[in-house]
Amino acid sequence: MAMSNYLETAVLNLLRGVSFTPPTTVYIALYTNDPTDADIGTEVAAVDYARQKITFGEPTQGADGKAKIANDIEIAFPKAGTDWGTITHIGFRDAATGGNLLYYGALANPKKIDAGDRFRAMVGDFTLKLG
Repeated sequence: MAMSNYLETAVLNLLRGVSFTPPTTVYIALYTNDPTDADIGTEVAAVDYARQKITFGEPTQGADGKAKIANDIEIAFPKAGTDWGTITHIGFRDAATGGNLLYYGALANPKKIDAGDRFRAMVGDFTLKLG
C-alpha cells in the first residue's frame, strides 16, 4: 500500500507544526485501474456501488520493524446489479463520496465483478505499514 500525495503532505506538514484533522470515518473504494499518488484512477461508478466503511485494529510492530495496522472488520460491498468491471486496486478515502485518497494499492488477485457478484474482504486482508 502506498500513501497518496495528499496524505504524504499532511504527515510531513505535522513536522512543520501544521495541524492535520484526521478523518472520523475511513472508507474503502474500488478501482478498475491504479489511482496513483495523485488520485487520478477510475473508481467504480455504478448506481448500486457505494464505498464501505473500514476500521483498523491497534498498531503493532512487525518482525520487520515496521508499524502496521490491519482492517478489523469484514467488508462486504452491496451485490452488483450491473457489471462493475475488473477491480484491480483499492483505496482508502476520507469521505463516503468525493474527499481525499489516503492510501491505495493493487489487489494481488484482481476480481471481475459481474451483475450478481459481491466484493468482500475478510478481517486482516488489508494491512498498512509505516517505517
